[in-house]
Amino acid sequence: MAKQFTDDDDALLAELGVEIEQKKVAARTPREERIIAGFEEIQRFVDEHGYPPQHGEDKDIFERLYAVRLERIRELEECRVLVESLDRQGLLSGAASTAAEPTDDLDDDALLAELGVEAETSEITQLRHVRPSAEKKAAEEVANRQRCEDFDKFKPLFEQIQKELETGMRETRPFEMKAEIEKGRFFIVGGQKAYIADMGELTLTDQGRTDARLRVIFDNGTESNMLMRSLQRALNKDDAGRRITEPTAGPLFTDQTIDGDEASGTIYVLRSKSELPLVAENRDLVHKIGVTNMSVEKRIAGAHLQPTFLMANVEVVATYELYNINRTKLENLIHRIFASAKLDIEIKDRFGNPVVPREWFLVPLHVIDEAVDRIKDGSIRNYAYDPSTASLRDRSDGKN
Repeated sequence: MAKQFTDDDDALLAELGVEIEQKKVAARTPREERIIAGFEEIQRFVDEHGYPPQHGEDKDIFERLYAVRLERIRELEECRVLVESLDRQGLLSGAASTAAEPTDDLDDDALLAELGVEAETSEITQLRHVRPSAEKKAAEEVANRQRCEDFDKFKPLFEQIQKELETGMRETRPFEMKAEIEKGRFFIVGGQKAYIADMGELTLTDQGRTDARLRVIFDNGTESNMLMRSLQRALNKDDAGRRITEPTAGPLFTDQTIDGDEASGTIYVLRSKSELPLVAENRDLVHKIGVTNMSVEKRIAGAHLQPTFLMANVEVVATYELYNINRTKLENLIHRIFASAKLDIEIKDRFGNPVVPREWFLVPLHVIDEAVDRIKDGSIRNYAYDPSTASLRDRSDGKN
C-alpha cells in the first residue's frame, strides 16, 4: 500500500526540490458539472462551425439552445467564474448583466421554453418531438385552408398533371430549399397536390431572406394564402413532400440551369479514327452515343487502349448536358431509338480476346440532334430510326 505523506514530509520534500502531487480539489456539485458540460457543448459547436451559436428561427434547434445557454453563462457571475479557465475561444467576452441573480433555470427544458419550443423529453440529445414556433406556424398555415370558390377552373389542371405523372412526362422529386417556388409550379404536401396559382411581390424578412404571399390551390378543392417560406418549411418537414417536375424536366440539354437543378451528366457523340474498313468507309456516319457522369475528356482518355472505343482514338463531335434525369434510362432510350442502326462489329482487345463494342451506330449526326430535340420536348415516345430513309419515323402512323 502506498505511503501517505504528512505536511511535514511535504515540507522536507519541497526543500529537496521534489515536486509532490497537488491535493485533489473539492468535488463539484451536480449543478456545476451540468454547467461545465453545457459550456463544453457550446465550445464543440464553435470548433465545428467557426462562430458562436446564434439566435433565429431559421437556425437549428441545438444552435438556438446553445445561444440561450451561452447568454445565461455570461450573465451569471457564478457560471462565468466556473468556466472562465476553460474559455479558450473567448466566448465569455460578450456583454453580461451585473444585476443577474443566481438561478437554477439552466436546464435544457427551461431554456427550450424560452425559445417557445415544446419538448416532450428532458434529454437534449433526444429532441425527437421539438417543434419550433416557426414550424408550428407553417403547419398551421398549411392546415388553415378554405374552400376554393373557383376550383372548377383548376380541376382540369390537376387531372392533366395526374395523366402526365402516369405517362412519365412529369416526375416527382424530393423538395429542396433551393428549388424555386413560383407561379405555375406544382408540389405535393400533406399528401395532396398543390398548385401555385398566384404569387405576390417579393419582400425581405428580418433575416434578409426573400418571401412572398402565395395563393395555393389544393386538389381537394381548398386553398390557402400562405407565405412562400411557410410552404418551403412545410415541404421540408414532410417526409413525403415532393416537387412535380415540368414536362421537359427542366433544361435537360442546355448549359442553362435554374435553382434546384442537379447536374446528371452528359450525352456524348464520338467519331472513331480507327482504320477498320467498315469505319473508314463510313467515317461521317459511324457514331458512338453514350452517357457519362464524368467529363467527356476523362471518359475518352486512353481510347486507343479500350475495345469499347474500337482500340483507336476518337473525336468528340457533339455533347449535351443533362439535368435531373436518370442517365441509365436515357441511355437505354437512345439505344432503343437507334437499335436498327446498331453497328455489328467485333474487335480484339489488347490480349487478343474478341469483344463486341456497344453504343456504335451507323446514323447521321443531324438525326442524333433531332432525337435529342424530341427527347427534350417529349415527342420522342413513338419514334425510332428508319435506316431506309436515314430519318426518324413515328411508329404510331401504322407503317412498318
